[in-house]
Amino acid sequence: MDRYERILTLHRLLKSAHYPVPLPRLMDELECSRATLYRDIAFLRDALGAPIESAGGEHAAFRYEATEGQRFELPGLWLTSDELAALLALNELIGRSGPGVLAGALAPFKARIEHLLSDRGSGKALPVERIRVIPWGERKLDQQVFRITAGAVLDRKQLRFLYRARTTNNESRRTVSPQRLTHYRDNWYLDAWDHDREALRSFAVDRIADPHTLEGAAIDVADADLNDLLASSYGIFAGKPKAWATIRFSAHAARWVADEHWHSQQKGNWLPDGRYELQLPYSNSRELLMDVLKYGPDAEIVAPLPLREEMKIMLQLALGGYQ
Repeated sequence: MDRYERILTLHRLLKSAHYPVPLPRLMDELECSRATLYRDIAFLRDALGAPIESAGGEHAAFRYEATEGQRFELPGLWLTSDELAALLALNELIGRSGPGVLAGALAPFKARIEHLLSDRGSGKALPVERIRVIPWGERKLDQQVFRITAGAVLDRKQLRFLYRARTTNNESRRTVSPQRLTHYRDNWYLDAWDHDREALRSFAVDRIADPHTLEGAAIDVADADLNDLLASSYGIFAGKPKAWATIRFSAHAARWVADEHWHSQQKGNWLPDGRYELQLPYSNSRELLMDVLKYGPDAEIVAPLPLREEMKIMLQLALGGYQ
């Protein structure tokens, strides 16, 4: 453990301790000698201003002063080498998996993290090229549109933009109070209160054009209401659940499905013959049907009957295209 990590570990031990920490325990945790430990304590107290109290005598022990210790934090960025490595890897992932919107904003942090890593330990570069991210279904995103939209979300300002819905291909101008940005299946969506329709809506950011931040403050919708309408049903489509779907997967497909997360309220059980039965709430059937279709003959919608019939119609139409 180098000095940087010893100081960080020492700070965390003293800050979390309710009673003075004995000297032998500190030496064991920091993997250092008595002399090194005393030098680190002196540096933490004198150079960094830590409110360290000590109990002398045969049984030396240290802790932070009760009141000041709760308020004291190490100045600057103090992370372990593992945490720094994880941050660097995460930044690399963002740069490789996204359209550069976040990677550009994080570039200064990446340079700082690389500098910290090179100053400590062996200085060996992380093999981030060993991490591979393959986007699937990612749509082209205008970086300027994303920045303005994200800015309105964070600044809590109203937003006006042109929106062309994929379902109808009709264009309309919307004035909204942005609530949050959602990254779902490699694409970004804006959850917002639509002032003209007086309802919560989700907008695909890649379909937003000509966005303008307005002076008016955004109306805040409670998190519970947002989750109730936008996160309680399957997939990205809004609405409270109208029914629960029951889907049975073959024993072969069950090896994958049983380990997959489809919905926060999903229920799954293994059937005696090795098949797997999945139940989950849904509002709009479109996305759910598409996800079940990818399993082909290994999936069967059992209930409710309208959803089962809808799937039968889709399969018949698909088959008709090959005749």
